[in-house]
Amino acid sequence: MSGMNAINVLIVDDESLARRGLKLRLQNIDGVNVVGEAASGREALNMVVELAPDLLLLDIQMPGMSGFDVVSKLQGEDMPLIIFVTAFDEYAIDAFKVHAVDYLLKPIDEDRLEEAIRRAQTHLSSKDAITDKQRLLELIISITGKSESSVTQLMKDHSGVKSWPEKLAIKDAGETTLVETRDIDWVDAAGDYMCIHAKGETHVMRITMKDLEAQLDPSVFQRVHRSTIVNLDRVVKVCSHMNGEFYLVLNNGASVKMSRSYKEKVKHFF
Repeated sequence: MSGMNAINVLIVDDESLARRGLKLRLQNIDGVNVVGEAASGREALNMVVELAPDLLLLDIQMPGMSGFDVVSKLQGEDMPLIIFVTAFDEYAIDAFKVHAVDYLLKPIDEDRLEEAIRRAQTHLSSKDAITDKQRLLELIISITGKSESSVTQLMKDHSGVKSWPEKLAIKDAGETTLVETRDIDWVDAAGDYMCIHAKGETHVMRITMKDLEAQLDPSVFQRVHRSTIVNLDRVVKVCSHMNGEFYLVLNNGASVKMSRSYKEKVKHFF
């Protein structure tokens, strides 16, 4: 692809056939240079020091040292970009939380692999100017399918142009309850009212979903259904059902349904 930076890639997987398959697929993508292959997490750490790759295609479940263990030891300004490659979709949320550029599920689809590589190249070209938080915001936008203008607005919001309220004022029967937004687990609609679930309690607020969504930081709260907003920091697991529906399991044990219409928008979770 013209104008796109070449990228040096280190493949990390304990299965030799998986490494070979990835290498063959990468040969068909312009601008990719495979600098090495590692069969374990410890070998990967040594090769990162020796080869200084731009990107790791990193398996998660490996004996001895997992992909997440590798990332924990790579933290620093010069750490390579990470694309997780695994056969197990239950790791998707954890991959998201450690700021992975992308998440690929085996067997690898060639188009998805190229899409992930292009995303990494884009990150690489602007790496010096982008902070970890900004990279996380970009990933959130890619997950939720927002437009480029929305990305730009979020970056402005994060830089201080707009601040998000720390508390919601909920009026009921002449009383006003202040609920800290950071305590909100999820929100669902009940007619003309919003049910705000926070710290084991449910508060009812007369407001439209659109207006409430506008008051919540989109880097933390995202719409997963036409009548549901969820706190992304609370999500610990994504479950898929045979009928094609998805459920988000929160750290308090609650299960929140994700609409089918959001399947494509959140495909990077799976």
